Amino acid sequence: MKKIKFAVIGINSIGQRHMEGILDNADAELVAVCDNDIKVLNEVADKFHIDARYSDYHELLNKDLIDAVCVATPDQIHREMVIDFLKADINVLCEKPLALNSEDCAAMIEAEKSSNAILMVGQVCRKTPGFLKAKEIIDKGMIGELSFVESEYAHDYSDMPLHWRNDKENPRHPVTGGGCHAVDLLRWVAGNPIEAYAYTNKKSLGDNWPCDDTAIAVLKFPNDVMGKVFVSTGCKRDYTMRTVFYGTKGTIITDNTSPALSLYMDEFKGEKELLGIHMKEIAIKIPIEINNHNIGAEVNDFVDVLTGKKSLDIPGAEGAATVAVCEAIIKSADSGKAETVHYLR
Repeated sequence: MKKIKFAVIGINSIGQRHMEGILDNADAELVAVCDNDIKVLNEVADKFHIDARYSDYHELLNKDLIDAVCVATPDQIHREMVIDFLKADINVLCEKPLALNSEDCAAMIEAEKSSNAILMVGQVCRKTPGFLKAKEIIDKGMIGELSFVESEYAHDYSDMPLHWRNDKENPRHPVTGGGCHAVDLLRWVAGNPIEAYAYTNKKSLGDNWPCDDTAIAVLKFPNDVMGKVFVSTGCKRDYTMRTVFYGTKGTIITDNTSPALSLYMDEFKGEKELLGIHMKEIAIKIPIEINNHNIGAEVNDFVDVLTGKKSLDIPGAEGAATVAVCEAIIKSADSGKAETVHYLR
């Protein structure tokens, strides 16, 4: 079988994980890389022994050169690149968030409809072992019906260099830029939120950062499920995406950096107690592989879609829906009232 020829645009740390995923896939071939930082371009291309290197992505808009591209560039410039590749009938795996607003998401999805290419979004939490196991447990009905779900994106940006994450001309709100992880995770498990009520503040990051750094949002999900998302890019703690799923028969506590998931159940195999202790007070520790940026799994899924081995499960519409929820959260914080989530039709 012919290998899928790939290029990676934006070869920062995340872009390099895409490169590693491609190189590890027997059905894929990394044929080119692109970055507008010439020093980074040459250093990374040398490291991975890639001869074809470009500083201008337009030189890659050639269907004879590549079949697919991974776009790992700053969020603010996803739209132009994704649309250009789709117009060239080149398949695109775009890093999250798909864009910073619904208008850009809609334009990308329309471009896909007019092309012979596929657009997939890299919502990596859907490939994170702890979250995959949590969804498996929920889908099996082991904790009953969901009643409340919560997730957080706590990641201190204080020591990060002043670059595209704090571009004052193209502000990247942390709810969309990083909090989209927590939002998408809850959407994946509990469905599309109907409305959001939120507060934000800015107490941790300095004036060099154009947006508030902390947000709390209450979400209304289908089936009378309530939810909460916490986002902080100025918190003084280690990085985490601690997530809790409360059900009528049990609770799951998990994250993306711990080696075990905690499962609490009202009963286990018909037993309410163990050694005189109620089952709901006993944490069942389920071992979990730590892989909080499992981009290799994203690449494998994308290749499987392109080779006809599976159907696409994270299309552009999924990325757009997550952005729509983030927009409602930001709008609510500004308006001081609950805001309806407006999904693309």
